[in-house]
Amino acid sequence: MQEILVLYYSHRGSVRALAELIARGIESVPGMAARLRTVPRVSAVCEAVEDGIPDRGAPYADIHDLEECVGLALGSPTRFGNMAAPVKYFLDGTAGPWLSGALAGKPACVFTSSASQHGGQESTLLSMMTPLLHHGMLIVGLPFSEPDLTRTRSGGSPYGATHWAGKDDNTLITDEEKRLATALGRRLAETARKLSTP
Repeated sequence: MQEILVLYYSHRGSVRALAELIARGIESVPGMAARLRTVPRVSAVCEAVEDGIPDRGAPYADIHDLEECVGLALGSPTRFGNMAAPVKYFLDGTAGPWLSGALAGKPACVFTSSASQHGGQESTLLSMMTPLLHHGMLIVGLPFSEPDLTRTRSGGSPYGATHWAGKDDNTLITDEEKRLATALGRRLAETARKLSTP
């Protein structure tokens, strides 16, 4: 089995739910498996405040997860139209794989969730693409051949899977958002499989 890293930070659970849907799409492709990983919160002080192992959810990612996988799905909540600090902090520590070219030529996709409908989801997706492009990754989006992309009244973008969570994170993931997230995972896995086949 070839593995795709599904790497995310989730504050209230919406991004984690999207990650699980993307993982389901990845695993619908024969020979492909999802490796779910998260990143810890960033402390405002100089000492670590998180345990080495999370209480729940996916384990914390390390550089080897990036290097060992044949593709990457990267997810973050929207923070003022940008990725959340924990995701940026993790990416800022990937100089080693950048220098070695470990991610060059591998496919990647991005996903996000925001509290407000117009909270900067697409600019967040674009902000996550930038470091991936510096790594030489190939960005996979959602084509308009996905019918839900034109029907959705909630999340969904050609740049990646999205969810509108509501102010109190009380808006459930819609059927369209579920199908789009799963389709994105499937498209990423199909692309990774084609690229890694000799």
